[in-house]
Amino acid sequence: MNYPFQLPKTISNILGEEITFQQIVEENGVKKMLLSNRVAPQAGPPFHVHFKQDECLTVTRGRIGYQIKGQAERFAEAGETILFKAGETHRFWNAGEDALECSGWVMPANSIDFFLAALYDSVNKAGKPEGDPFDSAYLVTRYRSEYDVDVIPTFVKKVIMPITVFVGKLLGKYEHFKHAPEPLK
Repeated sequence: MNYPFQLPKTISNILGEEITFQQIVEENGVKKMLLSNRVAPQAGPPFHVHFKQDECLTVTRGRIGYQIKGQAERFAEAGETILFKAGETHRFWNAGEDALECSGWVMPANSIDFFLAALYDSVNKAGKPEGDPFDSAYLVTRYRSEYDVDVIPTFVKKVIMPITVFVGKLLGKYEHFKHAPEPLK
């Protein structure tokens, strides 16, 4: 996996999610990743958090369901915008019967394109939502200061995954991550 990517870049996974990273623009001295996504009916990411980034989605087609952890589920239709602030654990899904399409941004851009592309590759490689055990452990452990996936038990993230990463390094499983960006502290 070579990084940085040439934009625009489209990624997709076997779960019915597709993201196109359109371009990076600068706003008030901060890099903002413009993107669009397409989500199959009932598909969408589990509860997750971006510790250092705001995420904004505007529905362009379909119906989105979304939830901030601890709050009730909500819904938005075409033309409506949702903002997930940095540090808010959230999820969203296609709550309609046709494809959901959104345009939006993540700010600051940081490593969102690399992290999600690598995560999607892991899911596709394994053929299941948990992804490849070595790749998923590497990504969740390396980028824990930036992102978290809430459905993974704390014990697994703090004990099992670091051990898996150690074993993966011994087995030479991470050559494809040699150009991975440094995580933010």
